[in-house]
Amino acid sequence: MDTEGTHDAQHTAPQPSDGAHRPEPVVPRPAVPRTPPAAAPRTPPPPAAPPTVPAPPATPPGAAPSGSAAPEPPLLSWLRTPRPASAPGIWTLGHRPRPAQEPDRVPGRQLISGAVISFLCGWLLWSLLWNKYLGGYWLWPLLLLTPDSWRTAGGDKMIFVWVTYLYYGLVLALLVVVFGRMGRWPEFARRFLWPVLGRFRNRAPAAPRPQPAADRAQWPDLRAHGATDAADKLAAEARTGRMNDVDVARIERAWRSVRSGKNSLASFTDTVLRHGAAACAHPSGRRDLPRRTAHHDLLAHQVRIGTTADDLRNPYQHRGAGCALDPGVLGTSLLAVGPAGSGKTTRVVKPVVESMCLQALAGQSAVIVVGPAGSDLGPDEAFDVVVRVGRPDPDCDLDLYGGTTDPDEAAGILAEALVGDLAEQLPGGDSRRAATALAQLLGPFRAAHDRFPTVPELRELLDGAPQAMSALRTALQDGGDHTLLRELDARARQSERSGDLGVLLADRIALLDRPAFAAFFDPTGSTRQVSLRALDHPLRVRIELPERGHAEASRILARLVLAQFTECAVARADRSLFACLVLDEAAHTVTAEALRGMQRLRSANAGAVLTLRSLDDIPDALRGTLLGTVGCRMAFAGVTTWDGARFAEVWGKEWVETRDVTDRQIIAEGAAMKAFHLFRHLVTGKAATAKAVTVRTVERERWSASDLANSVPPGHAVLSVTSVAGEHAPPVLVDLRS
Repeated sequence: MDTEGTHDAQHTAPQPSDGAHRPEPVVPRPAVPRTPPAAAPRTPPPPAAPPTVPAPPATPPGAAPSGSAAPEPPLLSWLRTPRPASAPGIWTLGHRPRPAQEPDRVPGRQLISGAVISFLCGWLLWSLLWNKYLGGYWLWPLLLLTPDSWRTAGGDKMIFVWVTYLYYGLVLALLVVVFGRMGRWPEFARRFLWPVLGRFRNRAPAAPRPQPAADRAQWPDLRAHGATDAADKLAAEARTGRMNDVDVARIERAWRSVRSGKNSLASFTDTVLRHGAAACAHPSGRRDLPRRTAHHDLLAHQVRIGTTADDLRNPYQHRGAGCALDPGVLGTSLLAVGPAGSGKTTRVVKPVVESMCLQALAGQSAVIVVGPAGSDLGPDEAFDVVVRVGRPDPDCDLDLYGGTTDPDEAAGILAEALVGDLAEQLPGGDSRRAATALAQLLGPFRAAHDRFPTVPELRELLDGAPQAMSALRTALQDGGDHTLLRELDARARQSERSGDLGVLLADRIALLDRPAFAAFFDPTGSTRQVSLRALDHPLRVRIELPERGHAEASRILARLVLAQFTECAVARADRSLFACLVLDEAAHTVTAEALRGMQRLRSANAGAVLTLRSLDDIPDALRGTLLGTVGCRMAFAGVTTWDGARFAEVWGKEWVETRDVTDRQIIAEGAAMKAFHLFRHLVTGKAATAKAVTVRTVERERWSASDLANSVPPGHAVLSVTSVAGEHAPPVLVDLRS
């Protein structure tokens, strides 16, 4: 188990019976400041030793009790906090479920006045009962039920005194019940009295410690299955503060690999006893991020992005609840639409990226983050690899062909990146002919050189340069591969026809054949290249695109990464890790083929997070398909009415109860009544009327286009989520600032 269960969990091969050491898979190291490049393997080995034990997170989950001599670590409170089952999208840590329907709520002024009036009436009645005029009458039940001997001379008068006090108490209790029910005293106390009293309490009473069998801080599952020594070691690490929430999530995942039979109990126990909380560490050796900016619950795999607003348009059970995202809902993919500055990156994308990086350190996910250079998506230390396309002296490179050795697959991915946005304008309405043209060159070139061509070489071949084509033909003839020679000859004949796609492909690939990209996309092995074929490892990769000055090239690369991700995530042999692609600013990136690939992610334990400034950034024919493909949709403050109309259409309608109130003037029939109405009109300024209420059930849009465009406050968004299991949550207004 020296591979630190994180790696062992990625493979399904059985463990040796003698607990022998198994080699680690090779994954990239954490990102470090750039140094002069040197020849290196495509994927470097992990570091020799993990760093020192980190301190608990700066903002640990849960709160430690105060006022005690030796408070327990916050981690223990976090472990013991209940996480009740709830609807998707609700923050479950310490959540208190509410009823589905809002109870009848009395206005505050009416509640206070009713409580005061009922109290005064009850006090008045109690005073009258003690009055000398009524005092003799209300005691007759007592006199009727007690013997006369208790009240005569020589009788046991003391018993009569105690019975009388009991009778007074029963009468007083009856008055409290009757007038308290009339004045709604319990609701008054719940809404006004208890909150005021709660402010004067120094602290809430400590929650009772759960029984050892149900105490997660004691690792009961390990004890129940024979790993008592490991459970004792981990419990001691948690008590002494040497463990954090990432350690808990990581070790629990390693334990699940033991329970599933992928690893042995003996090797797991031995690793935990030797390394304690640092057991089963990530290949980078890191156990936490440098800093956190969001609230995370790694046991529920959730990140909190805000609080559901207390708005009448929100369902009652969601109001005031925390709003969170997790792999269970991100597996259906998320689309966030809003203008610049609305908070898409800072309030949604960045917390999701941070959550995925933490879960990657726990061996639960792999994350690929793509965004323009300069966007704040987390520090470099939070990632294993940072690819800065277009920067001089790169530390890492991006594999243009997605790590595949199949020319047809590489041609399909590359064609989608180059001309996927022009599919409707191509013959046949898709990029299949472009993929065929690329395959006619990539197959022969790989057979001749045992690698795919560089960008300049591919450009020359697409241009039909005589020298490049002749050299490739000669290499194939020397190898005696006549089948690929026929492919090359077919490409040469097609290039002579008018309207050949090779010209368009050459123009598009020329956008990547620029001096700024000269050190990138090199398949010769001279640089470290990031391949999305490694999504079965807990990778953390950030790719920065040169949007400024190379906008079209950035769009090509964004489509390339999206195409590679949808292909590689589905093709994984081990899908135990959640693979997440975060594409910040996906304008001109979504294509018909990309949508077909995203539809397959849900069953592959993968998902994508896309942001757009407007739905106008994608073709009109794909807007409805995009909203139907993703399961989580988010409209930020400031969206236009035509974008809001698309969201309103996909969110549909619901049946609501409406009340129409009409005022009918009362006609007075007598002189006294007319005088009273005249006096009332003079005092109130309003005529005497009678209200008629009509209740109807009608079908209305959950959120109309006008509401989305004009009624969403700044810092808010309307979010609807769907889980991989098919559970739906209605669109709710979320305050992203809380």
